Amino acid sequence: MMPDLAPFRPPSPGSQPRNDTPSYGRTHLRHPVRPTLRIPHSVTETTGPRFDAARFGCLSDLSTLDGRPAIGERIIVRGKVVDEDDRPVPHTMIEIWQANAAGRYALPGDQHDAPLDPNFHGGGRVFTDADGWYQFTSIKPGAYPWRNHDNAWRPNHIHYSLFGTGFGTRIITQMYFPGDPLLPLDPIYMATPEPAAREHLVAKFDIHITAPGWALGYRFDFVLRGRDATPRELT
Repeated sequence: MMPDLAPFRPPSPGSQPRNDTPSYGRTHLRHPVRPTLRIPHSVTETTGPRFDAARFGCLSDLSTLDGRPAIGERIIVRGKVVDEDDRPVPHTMIEIWQANAAGRYALPGDQHDAPLDPNFHGGGRVFTDADGWYQFTSIKPGAYPWRNHDNAWRPNHIHYSLFGTGFGTRIITQMYFPGDPLLPLDPIYMATPEPAAREHLVAKFDIHITAPGWALGYRFDFVLRGRDATPRELT
């Protein structure tokens, strides 16, 4: 049997969303009903898969399409990806997807009557540098209605997917924006019980990332695995 190469450090209590969150209607149909099992991490979980920038390519500017600008407020998002020991995670792929400025995804399944933007497809891909930093440019996404409960609206948010160093650090999560009045009404955001942990899902405005006269800047960092891991997204 392979040794446990990377002992799992469980997240702090309340720092991750509950699988069974009654206010978020989907969870009662999809969450596990039996106790979870601990699977020792081996080379398989800690060393792959690998996504190389030369093979998969980088799309770091979502604010234009074929040189034509998308409609909406330009933003720059920058941050750092670290592991549970606060070490940078270099050269790791970050996938990004989001709604447009009117709150609509460029997907066939999205039938919200907000307009589509022909110059915004809403998907991107970036890689961290040798020190774990990433950056991309986009359009601030709009809020949109959903059918979870009466008069339900999702806050402005951007989705992220990261593998980090392997399956053991896999995370899918969402980034929210500061001051959004919909946050305390959103069951996905509120599914993380601990208020301090929820705050890790809210980007911070950063004047040093802001490009003068062009785009506002936000800082959003990730911690992959461990006690201070970034809260995951409930699906």
